[in-house]
Amino acid sequence: MTDANMERIRYQVMWDRLISVVEEQAQTLVRTAFSTSSREAGDISAGVFNLKGQMLAQAVTGTPGHINTMARAVIHFLDVFPVDGMREGDVYITNDPWKGTGHLHDFTVVTPAFRNGRMVAMFACTSHVVDIGGVGMSPDGRQVYHEGLYVPIMPLATGGVMNEWFLNMVRANVREPVQVEGDIYALAACNETGTKRLLAMMEEYDLDDLDALGGHIIEQSKTAITAAINKLPQGSWSHSMRIDGMEAPIDFVAKLTISNGVIHVDYEGTSGTSDFGINCPMCYTEAYTAFGVKCVVAPEIPNNAGTLDAVTVSAPENTIVNAPHPCAVVARSTIGHMLPDIVFGCLHQAMPDVVPSEGTSNLWNLKLGAGHGITARTEHETSSFMMMTFHSGGAGARPKQDGLSATPFPSGVRNVPVEISEAITPMVIWRKDLREDSGGAGAQRGGLGQVMEITSREDAPFGILASFERVVHPARGRDGGGSGANGRLHLESGTELRSKGFQTIPTGDRLIVEMPGGGGYGDPMTRDPQEVATDVRLGLVSAAAAAADYGVVMADDGSVDMSATEARRGA
Repeated sequence: MTDANMERIRYQVMWDRLISVVEEQAQTLVRTAFSTSSREAGDISAGVFNLKGQMLAQAVTGTPGHINTMARAVIHFLDVFPVDGMREGDVYITNDPWKGTGHLHDFTVVTPAFRNGRMVAMFACTSHVVDIGGVGMSPDGRQVYHEGLYVPIMPLATGGVMNEWFLNMVRANVREPVQVEGDIYALAACNETGTKRLLAMMEEYDLDDLDALGGHIIEQSKTAITAAINKLPQGSWSHSMRIDGMEAPIDFVAKLTISNGVIHVDYEGTSGTSDFGINCPMCYTEAYTAFGVKCVVAPEIPNNAGTLDAVTVSAPENTIVNAPHPCAVVARSTIGHMLPDIVFGCLHQAMPDVVPSEGTSNLWNLKLGAGHGITARTEHETSSFMMMTFHSGGAGARPKQDGLSATPFPSGVRNVPVEISEAITPMVIWRKDLREDSGGAGAQRGGLGQVMEITSREDAPFGILASFERVVHPARGRDGGGSGANGRLHLESGTELRSKGFQTIPTGDRLIVEMPGGGGYGDPMTRDPQEVATDVRLGLVSAAAAAADYGVVMADDGSVDMSATEARRGA
């Protein structure tokens, strides 16, 4: 074996080790975080960067919105705090939506790593905090100033000493000061763990810096994704999709171009900004557009600066996917999570039978709260709280497989167990089931949504800060597949609730959340009748829907009435 081959093997071993370093970095954040969004749902990111601000490796744990925005955010930190001014023990922080991850509820923290007095890398991490003040996580705000505490890029610690003035300011502006401050310390600890593990790795491999290894990582990744892109059909394809919006429906329009090792997505023609907090900064648009492309084109290539640079994005300013300051942006995921569906619609034309149907995509997170100024006053003392618990509708059917039920694609967060939510709030989740008939019919069935019923143990009202999609415009099927079921938000007493904005659930009433399903794939009449019968037995599809949507007639004993089915399918 040649020396060159041995060197490549050595680089690969160190590259794998670097990925394990950042995964341990991320796990520190999960283990030490106070809020359920981090420790239960994994709504975080973690990564290591070279001194130019290029991401070399990301943790497996985390969400695309956090990871891919963080990958671009470190450059903004370097504009404010250049490398030659950083010192050991320094830590920097921001929640600037346009320089971080898209809204004020996410803090991004950057920490320089030093070896023998010389700076060798930077670690960055991001975490969603339960509260940042303002109107809370409701899209009711009209400007970012309504949405909470806005922290520019600034020191969190200097020379190892925490910035107490900053922490005092945070505590004074949030409803859950213990949780939020705890999460900030967890972010700092996360980067500290990354630094320790990196220095141990560099000691083991006798590395003075990461220049050669980082160059190898970026170059190999760039070469691999360029080759993958060049194997695709070259040209341009356009696609559009309508979603509910808030004050008016929103139209997404995208043109995807594949050329010379680069995929470019242009959102010209997309609807303008909203007057409410569902606007999406460009950084978040870039994050989920790149993720959608990479899911299809190069899912096996590690995510870093080399791969991310192969996907470029443009959008006219003042569109909802490129909302400028000071637009309200708290629910930017309402828009961002839809973008892979737009990308898939373009790629389906270039690569048939590869991408899934449309899914719920938008998270159906339950953001609940109560207390003075949030809900109506009561004559007796009740709990004051803000809570966010992650839940999902169904994903779109795939060309060869059914869609995943109750699965948070594309966000990748985990569902929060109901027991956790009940333990830290007065909420009771009486029901959490898959929603029968919610998956779009098709040769491959769309994933099912969920039904949840929630109330309070206390004799008091509570509020929901809603930002839900697919209530009016469902997830569409592909190649003859049916649409998924529309979502619905209502009370047990019969009152229909709006899909977006703050609303109060009266004392003693139950909140009922019916989450949408994913679209189906292919002609439903070609689905194997025995698979339909299995769905009926499992309670995923009703007997009535089996007959109406699939032409499958069930006998009284639960088997397929083949003669009636053949007659119905042949009609």
